[in-house]
Amino acid sequence: MARKYSKKASADVERAMKKRKAGTLKSGRSGRKVKSRKQAIAIGLSEARAKGRKVPKKASKKKASKKKTARKRKAKK
Repeated sequence: MARKYSKKASADVERAMKKRKAGTLKSGRSGRKVKSRKQAIAIGLSEARAKGRKVPKKASKKKASKKKTARKRKAKK
């Protein structure tokens, strides 16, 4: 079976995880320190994508519930 991520992409994620563990990994938008393991992985994968590594596309967002879409429509009017 083929690898889902390239070895270089895995290395980028590993580097992000080590930076998180050391307390030096910061998020792109707010610039705050990253504490979440999942967020560190997401940052590593995002950097790998930017470098052109073999990484699957981002997962699509789940469909909003009917209530949320109804609220959004009311807010626009």
